[in-house]
Amino acid sequence: MTKKEIVRTISEEIGLTQLKTKEIVQKTFDAIVDALVEDGRIELRNFGVFEVKRRAPRKARNPRTGTDVFVPEKYVVTFKPGKEMEKRVRELEARAVAEAMAQSQPASSADPTISGAIGSSACDPNQQ
Repeated sequence: MTKKEIVRTISEEIGLTQLKTKEIVQKTFDAIVDALVEDGRIELRNFGVFEVKRRAPRKARNPRTGTDVFVPEKYVVTFKPGKEMEKRVRELEARAVAEAMAQSQPASSADPTISGAIGSSACDPNQQ
């Protein structure tokens, strides 16, 4: 999903113009970035925590040449999802697993119409 799609969805739900909604969404993103720069952390309840973390300088190896290289310290933004987001993603994962298991169930040999058609593409609705 893109920012434009987010703006369109919110605009339709709350009845504001897309232009005004885009301004609000952009100001929200700007406020998050400003808080990270100033405070190094922003916690959004029921969503998650953004945090700036320092990566220490280290030695690394160039995979192409095999030579040692020095990687200087850098600051990165991390995100830890909140409990509500974690719960909803786990539900999504559980549904995907259930669907995969349902699709991989072998045909029942007790049903003669199904067992007689194994290997035959004529009875497979997925093949054309």
